[in-house]
Amino acid sequence: MSAAVSQTAVSSIERVQAAGLRARAASKRLALLSRAEKDTALVALADALRAAADRIVNANAEDIERGRIGGMTESLQDRLRLTPERIASIAQALQDVASLPDPIGEVVRGSTLANGLQIKQIRVPMGVVGMVYEARPNVTVDAAGLGLKSGNAMILRGGSAAASSNAVIVEVLRVALEAHGLPADSVQLLDGGHEDVDALITARGLVDLVIPRGGAALIQRVVLGATVPVIETGIGNVHVYIDSAANLETARAITFNAKTHRPSVCNAAETLLVHRDIAATFLPDALKQLADAGVKLYLDDDSRAIAGDVPNEPVTDELFGTEFHGLEMSVGVVDSLEAAIDHIDRFGTQHTEVIVTENRAASREFVARVDAAVVMVNASSRFTDGGEFGFGAEIGISTQKLHARGPMALPELTSTKWVVEGDGQIRV
Repeated sequence: MSAAVSQTAVSSIERVQAAGLRARAASKRLALLSRAEKDTALVALADALRAAADRIVNANAEDIERGRIGGMTESLQDRLRLTPERIASIAQALQDVASLPDPIGEVVRGSTLANGLQIKQIRVPMGVVGMVYEARPNVTVDAAGLGLKSGNAMILRGGSAAASSNAVIVEVLRVALEAHGLPADSVQLLDGGHEDVDALITARGLVDLVIPRGGAALIQRVVLGATVPVIETGIGNVHVYIDSAANLETARAITFNAKTHRPSVCNAAETLLVHRDIAATFLPDALKQLADAGVKLYLDDDSRAIAGDVPNEPVTDELFGTEFHGLEMSVGVVDSLEAAIDHIDRFGTQHTEVIVTENRAASREFVARVDAAVVMVNASSRFTDGGEFGFGAEIGISTQKLHARGPMALPELTSTKWVVEGDGQIRV
């Protein structure tokens, strides 16, 4: 290791340790806030974002231009882009968090023992939460808002693609927090390189939890390198399965929405599977509708045979396993519900899977056998979202099975403690 690299690594460790100490001090203050204090602060943060919309849009324009020059795809630019309308929506989502129940102090379970001891398990903040994420500056606001409501201090490391946007957003939030009498260090932004990520995910004792949110490479880097506990969010290789008993009009609407509504996000559909019995009836119109919307189609031999003049390319196993983040889709014909589930087991990422069917037995079997954080029956995969689930903003969508799974919001940012109250009992 060269002296320059070593010095960079040391400075990153020192910088993250200093941020961790400041965050720890802020978290102790946040843990004592009442719901009213937190909710009033959240409304103030939302107002500050609205007031700073022009500054944020201008900073975001710098990020977009830098990305365009660097060859960023249109779909990724869409994930990065902030408009006045999107900022208004982000601010409203932050304000909506204020209307949600406060998880802190909630009694998870409790009882009175035979000896008179009263025991209860209550929710408490995690403490200091680190987030490592990519080119979605709205995540910066969501993390700050959910952190504040759940009593956690947040250390954020956004991707370089959104550096200008994130810097302005965090500055606005910190100024608003301080003006409201709360510690600015409730939200901190790391702006270093990969060394900062490595320092953050190994800051055991200073950081209580790390949440990665982004592509497969970023998530694997954090999961494999962390010594701090991690909640693993996952990529979304999402399937829509059209069963033989599907309502075809419903199936076309769900397929089109799941793929084209916002193709750059993790809950967009990437693969369409169609039962052989209805493929010849369903696919020609469905494929034409997708192609007319600009979707590039990769078809297996059976679907190519009935695609007519719809432009397409042959699908491969590699394509079946790809999260496209854009207007591309793999298509396959399957012989049965069993075959569809086998395909999902092989290529899915345990994020969201969809079945369209009027056969209740088929839907029950699909729900029981498909291993995913969210299973949709006759609904678009685009509903896998904390806001759509009524959670307010979300911190991410977990595809792991421990502690949290699916859209994560306030409860998932808490731990618990046991409180035992007695009147002099001793153990004999």
